[in-house]
Amino acid sequence: MKKTLSEKFVRRAIRDWLFRNGWGRNYKEKEASEKGVDIQVQNNKWAGYFLIETKGESKSKSAKQVSEVAFVYSLGQIITRMRVVDARYAYNYGLGLPESSAKIAIRRIPWQVARKLCLYVFSVNHDGKVRKYSWQDLRRIQK
Repeated sequence: MKKTLSEKFVRRAIRDWLFRNGWGRNYKEKEASEKGVDIQVQNNKWAGYFLIETKGESKSKSAKQVSEVAFVYSLGQIITRMRVVDARYAYNYGLGLPESSAKIAIRRIPWQVARKLCLYVFSVNHDGKVRKYSWQDLRRIQK
């Protein structure tokens, strides 16, 4: 039986992915008792930011329903933290989710919305491998 992915595991996997892919400057990770976005990081070469809300898997017997709720909850959290700025791509937003919840997000977030909001989905599998889905990926998958 597969072990459930904790939010801490998802966060660490995404942190490692970010560092390997040029996102390591001014890295801030929220503690459990703090309010705000879970991960905030700046690109190493340009002034863009990534603000990422992460969720873990549920141990509940109704895990599929809980995955759906986790996706909707994380989407609401990241939307309430969005900043309106003139420079497009100054802020990129992400949902860091276990693979099961990420599949729901990929299916349910319209690619047009992801494009306008600069919203990405980070999918983390049980091995800690991270895949980033852009609006272009969502458009291709949702055809």
